[in-house]
Amino acid sequence: MIQVVEHTPQEGPYAVGTTLGRAGLPVEVCRTWAGDRVPDRVDDMVALVVMGGPDSVDADTVGHGAELALLRAALAAEVPVLGVCLGAQLLAIAAGGAARPGTGARIGWGDVRTTAAALTDPLFAAVPQRLRVPHWHSGGTVDLPATATLLASCEHHPVQAFRIGGSAWGIPFPLEAAAAAAYALAGAHPEGAASAADPTAAAPTTAAPTEPMARAALTRHRDTVLTCFAAYVAERAEQTTIRAFFTRRAATWEERFADDAPRYAAAAERMRLRPGQRVLDVGCGTGRVLPTLRTQVGDRGVVVGVDLTPAMLTAAVREGRAGDGSLLLADACRLPLPAGAMDGVFSAGLINHVPDPAAALREWARVTTSGGVLLLFHPSGRAERAARHGYPPDPDDSLAEDNLRPALLTAGWDLTSYEDGPHHFLAHASRQDA
Repeated sequence: MIQVVEHTPQEGPYAVGTTLGRAGLPVEVCRTWAGDRVPDRVDDMVALVVMGGPDSVDADTVGHGAELALLRAALAAEVPVLGVCLGAQLLAIAAGGAARPGTGARIGWGDVRTTAAALTDPLFAAVPQRLRVPHWHSGGTVDLPATATLLASCEHHPVQAFRIGGSAWGIPFPLEAAAAAAYALAGAHPEGAASAADPTAAAPTTAAPTEPMARAALTRHRDTVLTCFAAYVAERAEQTTIRAFFTRRAATWEERFADDAPRYAAAAERMRLRPGQRVLDVGCGTGRVLPTLRTQVGDRGVVVGVDLTPAMLTAAVREGRAGDGSLLLADACRLPLPAGAMDGVFSAGLINHVPDPAAALREWARVTTSGGVLLLFHPSGRAERAARHGYPPDPDDSLAEDNLRPALLTAGWDLTSYEDGPHHFLAHASRQDA
């Protein structure tokens, strides 16, 4: 689901919620203004949207600790994030930036110009280089962290849109043009009211007759940005869920499953690799099987560990596995390897986690040379795992022999050995001639 965090009843999900819902993505709203507790983990989220509020974050950094913790967890797991107004400031701080007071109030419409980086951005590529947007906060701004990419700026508010990494966006101006303009120009917003009473406050930058045109343009481009964000989230939903699940568990994974290490090593030995060969561990996690693979192929061989979760690869480095093979952050169904690059593929406990097992088997066949070997392993048998979760073995399970054998054959593999015992699962296959 997509988690939306609301800070005031006036700052609802608006078009954000509508667009995401239209894309078939369920939305859950946390209304902090009504006392809802901010979630403390991102395990079930495919995206996080943090809306605006009545204040600038520089006025109250302490009061947003829960949101900052949630944003940091989302950034660590690469959960797509959209921060709007106050939410954008919180995002910048969570990523290592800072909030600071601005140079003075600015209430009204102003020009925003996109940067060169916006031309290739997944959300802002279709936004024009010049756009008029409403400003209604009292000048608070952020200093972006080094990891941020500036996407849009204006004279009085240098940071108007930015990206953190590849999956988090901040938009400090309000996306709801009509509501923002009504609040700002009428002084109805709490900050707007204070600014209206201040004789030094800057006057609106746009005369009233042009406001409808500006609102229409902003609405059109807002919808483009939100549609792109919804498509981005939907396309990566399965990956996001997997990455979020394993990110929180990566730090203790090795400790929790230390007893499985000998079984992993014994399974890897069944590949019967030779010195000088090239082997890939897909879904390598903390890299526990890499030392055994390295022993088989020797110093002249090539060992590569691939995982989708950065935190797992960080744990592998911490465990000293980087010396046993190259660690690669990649999707198991889109490997950045040429055809026939490997002599063997090892994969433990992954095939039933990928969104499309058939596609994964085809991709692994693509990168394996003719006669190469595939070994699928799990330290528990199918019946044992099912019993642990309180249900019988599923006949539709992709690892059931009647399902796995034809799937392997279609993908380019011949199943040569199948073992589904009480204490381990193992399937050995050979790559057909391409």
